[in-house]
Amino acid sequence: MEADAAVDRYKPRGLTRVLRAVGASLRGLAGAYREEAAFRQELAFAGVVIPLGLWLGHTGSERALLIGPVLLILIVELVNSAIEATVDRIGFERHALAGLAKDIGSAAVLMSFVLLGAVWLLVLLGR
Repeated sequence: MEADAAVDRYKPRGLTRVLRAVGASLRGLAGAYREEAAFRQELAFAGVVIPLGLWLGHTGSERALLIGPVLLILIVELVNSAIEATVDRIGFERHALAGLAKDIGSAAVLMSFVLLGAVWLLVLLGR
């Protein structure tokens, strides 16, 4: 019976859907900025690294390679924050799987920083 209710639920289309999606995205960004110190720190880092990448890159491709991983760090941090919020919503008691989920999200952020370092080294030292 619940599956039928999900099918019958109103789903906006066209411009209304796009506007609602943009609104949800802006609320998500504002929430991450307000609640997540790591996101604020990475945003400040991006504020320094993106202009530096635009300045150091000689071509459009180099500039894209230098700033792309910084944006990826922000994206991965948003997903990590969503995972943490979901795990915390389920319960605050310690559980091995909850800890593993949070650790894997953190590892994803770390790997995006590794990607940033590798790309910057390859682009800047490969000249």
